[in-house]
Amino acid sequence: MPPSRFAVPSEVPGLAARRIAADILDGVLHKHRTLDDQLDGAGAHPGLKSLADRDRALMRRLVSTILRRLGTLGHLLSRLLDRGVPTDAPRAQSALLIGAAQILWMDVPDHAAVDLSVRLVQSDRRAAKYAGLVNAVLRRCAREGQGLIDEVKTQSLDLPQWMLTRWIAHYGESTARDMALALGHEPSLDLTVKSDAPQWASRLHGETLPTGTVRTLLQGSVTMLPGFAEGQWWVQDAAAALPARLFGDVKDKAIADLCAAPGGKTAQLAFAGARVTAVDRSPARMARLRDNLTRLSLQAENVVTDSAEWSTEAEGFDGILVDAPCTSTGTIRRHPDVAWLRQEADIAALSGLQRRLLQRAVALLKPGGTLVYCTCSLEPEEGEQAIAALLAGESGLRRAPVAKDEVAGLNEIVTAAGDLRTLPCHLPHADPRLGGLDGFYAARLVKS
Repeated sequence: MPPSRFAVPSEVPGLAARRIAADILDGVLHKHRTLDDQLDGAGAHPGLKSLADRDRALMRRLVSTILRRLGTLGHLLSRLLDRGVPTDAPRAQSALLIGAAQILWMDVPDHAAVDLSVRLVQSDRRAAKYAGLVNAVLRRCAREGQGLIDEVKTQSLDLPQWMLTRWIAHYGESTARDMALALGHEPSLDLTVKSDAPQWASRLHGETLPTGTVRTLLQGSVTMLPGFAEGQWWVQDAAAALPARLFGDVKDKAIADLCAAPGGKTAQLAFAGARVTAVDRSPARMARLRDNLTRLSLQAENVVTDSAEWSTEAEGFDGILVDAPCTSTGTIRRHPDVAWLRQEADIAALSGLQRRLLQRAVALLKPGGTLVYCTCSLEPEEGEQAIAALLAGESGLRRAPVAKDEVAGLNEIVTAAGDLRTLPCHLPHADPRLGGLDGFYAARLVKS
């Protein structure tokens, strides 16, 4: 058979990544679906399977950049659009956001950013009529956009107002603004290593933090990095690695990790020699925990149940870690969708669950045992206030203050009461991508 005279038309390079980015943005902004749900597991976008690694990385960076800068982008588009963003065609809104983000914050030629956004709307039945508008607005963005966002760069527009107001009230205006600024930067990859952190920092072209975490700017598939397949390290934010260390020497001690999945803290405790019981209500997340432990050649007993209702025939535990479900506002630097999916009303609902988890943990703890409570929330109701209420109602508990030498001498992350409190603006660095921590709260209590 002679070759066909007409080749099958191929899609413009990069368009598939932008189409999937638009779908995922629509999922977050209009369907209230988390990024994690849309990127991994059973609910992941079906188009991800056919994306090359390079396009997958581009798609993720597009989505995260837009969600990090959503308030600023909204202000920009309101200045460039006489009648506002079209409300009858979500793909037109996504195309404008994708094009503007590339022009202003990404290393994409302006003409390519405009062209691909126009193609995005042309391929959507409802949005096609806005192709001319998208073209005109993004060309104007390329000319005037930087000046328009410079006008508002001190206003912290990229957080919901309710959240910023709360942070100003609790941390002070200067610190709250510093936190908001830190959240605007794409974070590094943090790894907890089994041994020889400087050697792994060298191999992974990163650096070792004072706390022992290896921090690197390497991107791409984590599974392809040196040491992953051999189980020499696991991904864990430097702040998230601190609470499990507050138990001190756990060798041969019985430790329960409540709400344990995906298992970073379980791995720390098991590697340190504890006899760990990991408890979580989600079968899917517990399957992921088991997979992680298998890769790391570590062992823990796994229990799939609601931690707040869990009972056991064991005599009690030497230590209990409560990594409580929370609003997760401390993780916005790694999960920028959290800022736009959470509502202020969520705090009260989750605070009730946290109280129940703490009461269950106290009941499971042996006399003389240690309870470490932590949340990745910046809201005081889920941290300082939760522990104050517990201590007020439980006369058999006392706080065991965290000493500064337990956290590598990082004085700023230990509160006056002796609890742990990390903020996104902590651990500054000349390269903002290598600075910062997730926002974590942790308290250590002992049962008399």
